[in-house]
Amino acid sequence: MSGMYQEIMAFVLTISGWILESSTVSMDFWKVSSDDGSVITTSTFWANLWKHCVTDSTGISSCRDFPSMLALDGYIQACRGLMIAAICLGLFGSVLALVGMKCTKVGGSDENKARITCFAGVDFILCGICSLSACSLYAHRITTEFFDPMFMSQKYELGAALFIGWAGGILCILGGSVFCLSVADSFSRRLVSATCLHYTLEYIFKATSMVQHFDKNAYV
Repeated sequence: MSGMYQEIMAFVLTISGWILESSTVSMDFWKVSSDDGSVITTSTFWANLWKHCVTDSTGISSCRDFPSMLALDGYIQACRGLMIAAICLGLFGSVLALVGMKCTKVGGSDENKARITCFAGVDFILCGICSLSACSLYAHRITTEFFDPMFMSQKYELGAALFIGWAGGILCILGGSVFCLSVADSFSRRLVSATCLHYTLEYIFKATSMVQHFDKNAYV
């Protein structure tokens, strides 16, 4: 597969992952109340990074925003920061990828475009790591409370938003890796071509020298 098609595939993967990560930030169900051990369930509790809600048996939801950012639990603040960082890194990576890809007409010489594409790949890898870290941290808190026998408050299970955030992070890491590999493959092909050209010229020079030597001996 040529480098241009590799970059197009990587761009599709990274943009898809970035869109999934961006949608995860505003999604509702980061955690959902567990029915484990409950005989009768009349309400469902759920929460995300911004609010805590309850839905009754009739389907009516009542939500309450977190009152103060400074009074939040540390893991929620960390998850907010990591997800916002993932969105910003994905935005910058998208711009760098558009400038550095071979199918675009901006970015300067091939060497400059290759460097920009490599920066975009690293940017998207960091974007995916931030998203995976945020979702994993949130999931770790949920599972720790769920399996803690001394925790007597409402227990929760993993929500759909966490799985979407994990999927987006994995896509960004895969796409960023393809960006970096496409640049490395391009440089390796250039190095092989330059090496072959060097040995070819050296062989031609030696062959020419031998022919001249034979010609001189023939005249002697």
